[in-house]
Amino acid sequence: MLGPDLRAQLAVHLQHLRTPVELVADLDDGAASHRTWELLSEIAEVSPLVSAVRGVPDPDARIPSFLVTRPGEDVGVRFAGLPLGHELASLVLALLHVGGHPPQEDADLLARARALEGPLHFETYFSLTCQNCPDVVQALNTLSALHPQVSHTAIEGGAFAAEIEERGVLSVPAVFLDGEPFGQGRMGLAEIVARLDPASGEQEAAELATRAAYDVLVVGGGPAGVTAAMYAARKGIRTALLAERMGGQVLDTAGIENFPSVVRTEGTHLGAALESHVREHDVDVVVAHRATSVRPPEQPGAPIAVELSNGATLASRTVVIATGARWRRLGVPGEEEYLNRGVTFCPHCDGPLFRGKRVAVVGGGNSGVEAAIDLAGLAAHVTLLEYDRALRADAVLQRTLRGLSTVDVVTSAETEEVLGDGHRVTGLRYASRDDGSIHDVPVDGVFVQIGLLPATDWLSGVVGLNERGEVVVDDRGRTDVAGVFAAGDCTAAPYKQIVTSAGDGATAALSAFDHLIRSPEGARAG
Repeated sequence: MLGPDLRAQLAVHLQHLRTPVELVADLDDGAASHRTWELLSEIAEVSPLVSAVRGVPDPDARIPSFLVTRPGEDVGVRFAGLPLGHELASLVLALLHVGGHPPQEDADLLARARALEGPLHFETYFSLTCQNCPDVVQALNTLSALHPQVSHTAIEGGAFAAEIEERGVLSVPAVFLDGEPFGQGRMGLAEIVARLDPASGEQEAAELATRAAYDVLVVGGGPAGVTAAMYAARKGIRTALLAERMGGQVLDTAGIENFPSVVRTEGTHLGAALESHVREHDVDVVVAHRATSVRPPEQPGAPIAVELSNGATLASRTVVIATGARWRRLGVPGEEEYLNRGVTFCPHCDGPLFRGKRVAVVGGGNSGVEAAIDLAGLAAHVTLLEYDRALRADAVLQRTLRGLSTVDVVTSAETEEVLGDGHRVTGLRYASRDDGSIHDVPVDGVFVQIGLLPATDWLSGVVGLNERGEVVVDDRGRTDVAGVFAAGDCTAAPYKQIVTSAGDGATAALSAFDHLIRSPEGARAG
C-alpha cells in the first residue's frame, strides 16, 4: 500500500519517535479492514518503535478503525476508515506526537491546551480530497496526545456514508464535541482552545496588548504576508505577522504547477512550507486572530494601531496589509441559511459527500467548469449555471465539459434563491435573462464558484480602495496613508498569482524598511 518512496519518507519521520507507539485495530473480515491492517502492518515494519495489534472486537466501535496509543495507556487518538490522501500526514503527525515528539506549536498555547477541563470527546468527519480537513484533524489529534482527558476520532466520510447521512453532514471538516456540533470548516489548535476556554483567550488578548510597538507588522499569512515578514526580519528590525490562518488562499488550491523551481505541489504543502519558513526567522507569529481596524497615528512619531477581534491592539511603526481575498457569495435568499447544509464553496472538500446526488454549480469561469467536471465523476447529475450568455472558461475545459453526459449547462441564468426544507438544500431557483422565466432545479447541493472578493472590508474609510474594494497602491506598495503598505490579492494589482503576491510582499517590506530609515527617528533594531 505504501510505495518505496513513501516508506522511505515515513522511515525518516519516525526516527523522531521517543517512546513506543501501538496501533490497536478494530477490524472485521471485510475488504476495508484488510486494507487497514495492510497499512498498519507496513507502518509497523518501518520503525522498531511502532507495533500493530488487533484489538478485542467492540460491538460499538466503528469498523474499521484503529487507536494510536502508547502501550499500556489509552491515548485517545483514533482513525475510523483509511487516513490516506491529505490525511496521511495527519496519521504521521499522530504517530510522532503520541510517540513523544513535541508539537510545533507555541509553548503558551500548549500550556493552555493541557490546562483544559475534561473529559472531552471530539469526532471529526473528513474526506480524503479535503484540503481544509488536515488542519482540524491534526489540531484535535495534538490536543488528544497532550491531554489525558481528551479523545478524538477522525472519521473518513466515504467509509461511513450512512453515519454521514444520519448526522446530516454536508460539508467537511465537521466537528462534534460529546455528540453535539462544535464547529465547521478549518480550525487550528489556538482557535479550538480559545473556544473551549474563553478565559484563556482573554489572557492571551491581555498579553498581546502589553507588547511593545513593532517596526513592521504584517497582516496576512499567505505568500505576500509571509514574504513581507521574512524580508523585514532579515533587515534586523522588530517584525510580527498576524494571521487568521497561515497559508491564506493557497490552502484552498488543489494543485500548483507554476511556482518557479517547484514542478508540482499542493496548496496545503506549500502553505505548511510558508509557515515553516517564516518561523525560521525572528518573527513574532500571531495566529488565529483577525484584524478589525487600523488607526493611523494621532500625532507625528506615534505608532499605527491595529485592533484585533479579541479586543487587543498591536502597535507598529509600519503596517503591511496582505489579507488576500475570500470566496464571493451569491447574496440571494437561502444562501446563508443553508451554508454548510448544502451550500458550499469547495468541490474538492465536499464533493464526496454528494456522491450519487444531484448538485448545481454556479459560475462558468475556470473554477466553475473545473468544479463541474470534478463533480460529474461523483454526483448523479450536475447543473452548471452561468450568468453571461456564454461560459468564460478556457476552451480546453469547455470541450471536456461538453463531453460529459451527466452535466447540463444553462447560460443567461441569474440565481434567485437557494431552496430548502429548513434543514438542508432541496433546490436552486434561477431566472432566465433571455425571457424572464423562473425555473426551479431540484438539487441536494450548491457549489458557488463565482470568484473572489478582496478581504478589505475592515479597511473602509482608512486607506484608499477602488470600486472593487481593492487597496490602491503605487509601484512601491504604498497606500495613501503614510507607513501603511499593501501587497498581494487584496490590492489592485492586475494579476492574482502566488508568485506575483510573493513579489509584492517583498516590495512592500523593502518599502516599509525604506520608510523607517528615512523617518526622523531612524530604524530601531529588534
